[in-house]
Amino acid sequence: MSIDRLRDFVTDMTRVADTVPAGAAMMEAAKPLLAKLIARDDWLPEACTVPHPQYYRQYLLHCDPAERFSLVSFVWGPGQKTPIHDHMVWGLIGMLRGAEISTGFSRRPDGSLHAEGEPVRLEPGDIDAVAPEIGDIHQVVNAYDDRVSISIHLYGGNIGAVNRHVFDMDGREKSFISGYSSDQVPNLWDRSRAAA
Repeated sequence: MSIDRLRDFVTDMTRVADTVPAGAAMMEAAKPLLAKLIARDDWLPEACTVPHPQYYRQYLLHCDPAERFSLVSFVWGPGQKTPIHDHMVWGLIGMLRGAEISTGFSRRPDGSLHAEGEPVRLEPGDIDAVAPEIGDIHQVVNAYDDRVSISIHLYGGNIGAVNRHVFDMDGREKSFISGYSSDQVPNLWDRSRAAA
């Protein structure tokens, strides 16, 4: 395993954030970078792949110092799922291992939620997008009841610190801030082993 792919992604994404306006333009510019990152499964540090027996885990891989973007590995234990939730920022979801199924929701005039369209199944190499402008409320489930799945998420902000919402089907919402599952991030910048 080499962390070079992750380091290259962070470097390239920082250049995008420096030159492309925030929002939809940045999301579109980031999509080929995420596609390149998830095209091979040989870079994710083992510590960022560990499932929890009850809950999905969200490991921070990198957060831009100006919080213009963050990259996270989501580790889904067998059958695990999220509540219905939103993001409040744009996001790209790239499938690395296994598979996940996302069901989008929208609000009816009375405020209640209803499933919108067909569920989307992501397989390794697939990318999906969320944003307040294109659909931001969904529920995600590991497509497998017998194995771990891992997706790599890129967000237009420090997603672990964003005030977001979980929803009941009747439209009631509750605010939450997700945080992260670990207080450590991969050391991208130690090149001493490669130089030795």
